[in-house]
Amino acid sequence: MTRDLIREKLITFIRDGARMERNEIVTVEAALTVFVNGTELVTLLCTPADMDRLALGFLRSEGFLTSLDDLESLRLQEEEGIVEIELKNSSDLARSLYGKRTITSGCGKGTTFYHALDALRSKPVSSELRLKSSQVHALMRALEDRAQLFKQTGGIHSAALANGAEILMFFEDIGRHNAVDKIVGQCLLERMEMSDKSLVVSGRLSSEILLKAAKLQLPVLISRAAPTSLSIELAESLNITMVGFARGRRMNIYSHAWRIETA
Repeated sequence: MTRDLIREKLITFIRDGARMERNEIVTVEAALTVFVNGTELVTLLCTPADMDRLALGFLRSEGFLTSLDDLESLRLQEEEGIVEIELKNSSDLARSLYGKRTITSGCGKGTTFYHALDALRSKPVSSELRLKSSQVHALMRALEDRAQLFKQTGGIHSAALANGAEILMFFEDIGRHNAVDKIVGQCLLERMEMSDKSLVVSGRLSSEILLKAAKLQLPVLISRAAPTSLSIELAESLNITMVGFARGRRMNIYSHAWRIETA
């Protein structure tokens, strides 16, 4: 059974000099500990929904597995916040990468196993995908329309995978990286190709998000928020189109603008 995603808390608020109490809806934050082949790998702070997708997506994004064929078994203990994953090729990969963990700029103390050289090792995206500017705006509106947890709490990030102007899947989480990894996990389960899709997110486009996209050969990233200088540099070198501040009738294209046609 899915755990509660929101709770009511009695708070004190002040408005126009008046002090009063009321019940406020807040988002639930939970810990998910991932074990790989019996070894504790990482604890992710997340929204307690689709946690199996989150675990699989995290492992795919970090290079621990490349396809569903690498998976031997997955056991989720939702109430305990534990997922146990067995990979077919048992190795010391988790142990060898443990010291390379990085606390990222993500929400919920995001963790990544990326080494600094990952940016140099990533293969440039080869997709010739093109979108119309009207499709970009339509995708951002669709993302915002689906963001029900955000509308209730204001404390959630959203991510969607799109094909043209159509959203194929959508997830919400307290962490930007988590929301993206849930999409990656769902694509893994469906064996869905991502190299001809667009990723639409609500939060800022940091270098970690950009490198996730590069490893998955995603050609277009779209956000209503801003990118960072490093993510722009990486997007330029890895042939990824990065669109920020997609709000209302405006957008900023920071790299490889040829993929976005005015229409």
